[in-house]
Amino acid sequence: MKHTIEEKLALLPTEPGCYLMKDKNGEIIYVGKAKKLKNRVSSYFHGAHDHKTTKMVSQVRDFDTIITSTEKESLILEINLIKEHRPRFNILFMDDKSYPYLKVSRTGKPEVIVSRDKKHSPNYTYFGPYPDATAARAMASVLNDSIPTGDDLLPNTQAIYNSFNRTEKKYSKEELSLWRQNVISILNGNSKSFIDALEAKMLEASQDMNFELAQRYKEKLQAIEYVGDRQQVQFSRTENFDVFNYAYYQGYIAITGLFVRAGRLLERTMAVEASLEEPEDALTSFIAQFYQNQPTPKFVYVPELLDKDSIQAMIQTEVLHAQRGKKRALMDIAEKNAQQQLNDQFQLLKNRQNFKEEALLHLSQLLSFSETIHRIEVFDNSHISGTFAVSACVVFDDGEPNKSLYRRYRLHQGNDDVASMKEVLYRRYFRILKEDGVFPDLILVDGGKPQVNAALEIMEMLDLNITVAGLVKDDRHRTHALLNASGEILNVDKTSSLYALMTHMQDEVHRYVIGYHRNLRKKAMTKSILDEVPGLGPVRQKQLFKTFGSLRGIRGASIEALETIIPEDVARELYDIIHIDWTEHNDEK
Repeated sequence: MKHTIEEKLALLPTEPGCYLMKDKNGEIIYVGKAKKLKNRVSSYFHGAHDHKTTKMVSQVRDFDTIITSTEKESLILEINLIKEHRPRFNILFMDDKSYPYLKVSRTGKPEVIVSRDKKHSPNYTYFGPYPDATAARAMASVLNDSIPTGDDLLPNTQAIYNSFNRTEKKYSKEELSLWRQNVISILNGNSKSFIDALEAKMLEASQDMNFELAQRYKEKLQAIEYVGDRQQVQFSRTENFDVFNYAYYQGYIAITGLFVRAGRLLERTMAVEASLEEPEDALTSFIAQFYQNQPTPKFVYVPELLDKDSIQAMIQTEVLHAQRGKKRALMDIAEKNAQQQLNDQFQLLKNRQNFKEEALLHLSQLLSFSETIHRIEVFDNSHISGTFAVSACVVFDDGEPNKSLYRRYRLHQGNDDVASMKEVLYRRYFRILKEDGVFPDLILVDGGKPQVNAALEIMEMLDLNITVAGLVKDDRHRTHALLNASGEILNVDKTSSLYALMTHMQDEVHRYVIGYHRNLRKKAMTKSILDEVPGLGPVRQKQLFKTFGSLRGIRGASIEALETIIPEDVARELYDIIHIDWTEHNDEK
């Protein structure tokens, strides 16, 4: 017997635990924890709430609870449930993102490698993390393009030339050791002598009117500044710790994390999100998610309102409250940064939320939905004269793209757009039926009446009651109206939020399907060119890609460079074939 929500509320226990809110499809849309489940869960269904909580509760059709022994256990369970179910009303700050480190081998040539290792290997020395991944890669490139021994800076182009001509310099253990010490010293922030050497090289190149080389040295200098010793806050060189703090206002939270490595303040990370949780709970959730993808430092400092013991149990490193001194000052800096970020983005985020809700309400009314649309799936097909026929599905939840649910399909129907639409829709929704998955509220197909009718035919075949509409384009191939299941054109004001959302959805599905299509063509082109070369089998092809990185790299190599990898006659044949004029225009024929 299935109980109503009111009946389940009356049966709620007073113990601590977690609760899982579900929508009409049985999908978990929010996970929370409580000291007393009865009091917390009941509060959602009685009394007034802020806008986001009201919206969440309006979609709840059922809930489940899990009792735990302690509040600490409920916190750990909550984080694991959020990670497993990824509910749309919970804060998912990191989205599986990890920040890169720079690592240097403890033996051999001291190459600097950009790494996202979750566990640090004892064979390397690590530096970071660096939230600016582009700058981290640039820094690695600077040190790998040069030999920072104080007496020589070898440009990478010369190093490549030497390697091809087998004249690369051999280094003694002592020279490698000195080289490694200098690389590590620079990554620790002691970069003045290296900067001086680079500036001298830049000046010399400029005076010789070699401005291209001078520009390259300037770019190296800019990259080095990223990890340069330029921070005002300094600690003991043995200290490695992170600091987190937050600011909160009207349902929005901004969180700042500061990283200190080898005594230097490296970087900060920011997150600003709407939150149904209390700010202390939201920050705890952020920290737990953050260290799922990051190695932990020796210490983590959090505000005094947070339960440091519970966080410590989750992230397996020592968690402390900063009471005084520089660490207390750094905690204040983190709070000020969070407050500034919240001040800067609060109105923008609120306007954006209002914009999405207005668009979805307009769309729901236009297509006669009784409730506001939550999930939309959009389809588009692509092919060239029937070849490389593909389709893509992009998913929007509450007006935002949900990229983890995007899907791409190789099709078998060639240049028949209607048959292609039938194929992709049948494959997608038959699989969801088979796996008992979640269906969308609305299907949008990129096309006119034939595509809409194709979608309706598949809905009838699978006995599904999902609303279907088409994105109608004008003579400039831009979306300007909707086509409903009855074949009626529903015009949309070009100044409205709905028009902007429709355009965004069409652009997104088009970008995704075209990207897949081009990728398949590129792979096919690469395969056909290399397979045309007599004597160039899979092993030699693999060696070429290992050496030159890509087809473009192979095409840019000289015959002499190719001959270092493959026999002379094969190299000459390859060189002739890959220098045929193969333009994008020819691709389209």
